[in-house]
Amino acid sequence: MEKCTETVNAETGGPDKKDGMRQLIIARKDLNMSPGKLAAQVSHASMAFVADMLRKGGVDEELSLDTCEVEAYHICVEMPPDIYNDWLHGIFTKTICEAKNRNHLMKAVAAAEELGLHEGKDFFLIKDSCLTELEPEEYDENGVGRTLTCIGFRPLPDSIAHKISRKYQLYR
Repeated sequence: MEKCTETVNAETGGPDKKDGMRQLIIARKDLNMSPGKLAAQVSHASMAFVADMLRKGGVDEELSLDTCEVEAYHICVEMPPDIYNDWLHGIFTKTICEAKNRNHLMKAVAAAEELGLHEGKDFFLIKDSCLTELEPEEYDENGVGRTLTCIGFRPLPDSIAHKISRKYQLYR
């Protein structure tokens, strides 16, 4: 079983000496998602932290001089320097691991919280709306069914990501 803990230097093939940044995503294996559904859920998990920053950013509208309709939005995003410098302008490292089931996935939440990470800031739980191939495993107060598929983390220092991922194997 290949664990999600090794950091390898792409140039030398040996262990990486610098603590780089990586985005960790853990997806449930027990749902038997089709490759397309899995790709969509992992994409949601990857984008969640960026979408959150965009939603929280200050927004200015650029209006057309002719029609006064919105032509563009200018969004001011606040991003920690390590994510901006080491990940966004780096090599966008992502590691996708598999969780055996919902309980196994939730252990990653517990591990993250023990490290001081917070849901909705440092990690995001991705729940499918169950409009295509998944059946709801929970319902909200409005009767909308959802199924937890993934957890997506903001880019983290490798050492922190490995503390969370060490009990998971690479998704295969």
